[in-house]
Amino acid sequence: MKIWHIILVISIAGLLALFYKGLWGDPRAIPTVLIGTQAATFSGPEVRTGEMLSTNRFHGKVILINFWASWCLECRTEHENLMALNRRFSPNPNFVMLGINYQDRLEDAQKYLQEYGSTFDHVRDLKGTISIDYGVYGVPETFVIDQQGIIRYKYVGPLVDTGYTHLTDDILQPLLEGRSISRS
Repeated sequence: MKIWHIILVISIAGLLALFYKGLWGDPRAIPTVLIGTQAATFSGPEVRTGEMLSTNRFHGKVILINFWASWCLECRTEHENLMALNRRFSPNPNFVMLGINYQDRLEDAQKYLQEYGSTFDHVRDLKGTISIDYGVYGVPETFVIDQQGIIRYKYVGPLVDTGYTHLTDDILQPLLEGRSISRS
């Protein structure tokens, strides 16, 4: 057998092994190098009022940031859970929740919030810099920042079922109680 036949067989076997491994991976498991790093500060106009909001005013609080868009179907799926999450944790003075409106038209974002409701502020990412700073691949994506301004958690996809429960019980509750969390 010629050497190139051996190389070809080994190459094909390697590709098949990679494809096989990819079939069993978690498509939401997009690694981020941001966990454990200082969160980028940002400011922007609030979607409904136009008031300038900045993360600097929330220093010392646990901040949940959710990137969303009116055209995103999965964002609609998680919306009621986001409202419930904010109702549950907003009585705690050390918690704040912000939506970041991603690649959207202002009129569409306002209509979405009017139709589905909202109990928290939403910042417009006018130039896409907030999304870039947080390494957002698409929407929805959710980040949790601790009271020292460190990114502690990232979730890709809609916050439903076990993803929602993990966020509330294993991430937010411990952080708000001053306990450490495992790297997620």
